Amino acid sequence: MPRIKVLPHADFCPNGAEFEVAANSNLCESLHEHGVKIEHACDMSCACTTCHVIVRRGFDSLKEMNDVEADLLDRAWGLEADSRLSCQVIVTDEDLEVEIPKYTINHASEGSH
Repeated sequence: MPRIKVLPHADFCPNGAEFEVAANSNLCESLHEHGVKIEHACDMSCACTTCHVIVRRGFDSLKEMNDVEADLLDRAWGLEADSRLSCQVIVTDEDLEVEIPKYTINHASEGSH
């Protein structure tokens, strides 16, 4: 079973996390199942960027992103070459190390009106 390592994030995972998941698991769902409460304002429908992660290790094992995900990521805060929307990542049999960016663009949680 692949292991997911989450680097520390002040709000969602202060101490970091490491856990095993089954291959073919959705990354965003797996994070939630293991106590990492990453945002997903669109309910994982690939319509926002709040579940943006940077895949520090294992990026090349992932299925290539589609055009919708790529277009959305262009609007994400802290975009890097190894950025993905965790709701669109299906874990393969390779371990992943992910970092949750410091900020997200989520008007609802920012208190915008």
